[in-house]
Amino acid sequence: MTRGTEVLAEDIYFGESPRWRNGRLWFSDFYAHAVKSVSLAGDVRTEVEIDDQTSGLGWMPDGSLLIVSMTKRRVLRRFPNGEVRLHADLNSVAKFHCNDMVVDSVGRAYVGNFGFDLNHEVAARGLAAVLADHPPADLALISPDGAVTVAAADLSFPNGSVITHDGRTLIVAETLVGKLSAFDIGHDGALSNKRVWASIAPRAPDGIALDANGAVWVANAAGAECVLVAEGGEILDVVITDELCFACMLGGEDGRTLFMMTGPAFPGETLPEKPLGKIRFAKVDVAHAGRP
Repeated sequence: MTRGTEVLAEDIYFGESPRWRNGRLWFSDFYAHAVKSVSLAGDVRTEVEIDDQTSGLGWMPDGSLLIVSMTKRRVLRRFPNGEVRLHADLNSVAKFHCNDMVVDSVGRAYVGNFGFDLNHEVAARGLAAVLADHPPADLALISPDGAVTVAAADLSFPNGSVITHDGRTLIVAETLVGKLSAFDIGHDGALSNKRVWASIAPRAPDGIALDANGAVWVANAAGAECVLVAEGGEILDVVITDELCFACMLGGEDGRTLFMMTGPAFPGETLPEKPLGKIRFAKVDVAHAGRP
């Protein structure tokens, strides 16, 4: 099946890490250095601003919001009273900018990073050469008290990730090799048994969202679409987004609204002249499951 979309909100510099919570879609607008939210009526409000580009989002059990601070390679914690403090420093693990994150039910966070200066390397060597040969990155694990360890090594641009509803499996997008990889999650949050969950190249999986049937919606950063993928790689559904699609999330009142963050181009290192990003949505057949 192929579906189209409607526009929920515009004038976003670059939307990332959408999360549905308490009747609103929360997201990072990373050139604006802000976490924002939008209702189903389309009213956008700023929830918190930081002194860096924002990326991955997730909530602790006490309602604290964790925010990835991209270029400083940190995770900040915004407490329910509004106070913002450093939660974890990822410079010991992340080799370049940090990106997406998933937070489990006890407050452990898994955070990806680029692994290298992607924009510089593409400009110097070309995209094809970078895709064929690029440094690996490590996925970080942050314990609830802020301690940082390596959860998994040697990934190709670990990006969007989800945890299955039973809490036993982490699925992470490896953007530069066009695949989703899965890991078993141990009782202490440690990852093991890496395997290919789905290969979807030449699509470039960015943000992802899990549905109640165990399939994964994948934002294709290399194309104007968001696709539903079954384990093994079968494409079950396609939503046409008209622009490149960088992140997605299932939410809405019944969990069957697919929200997509789109834009005309892959992000660079500087603020665009105009905020051209959009939030699009479409109704789908199966509701949200798992985390986030």
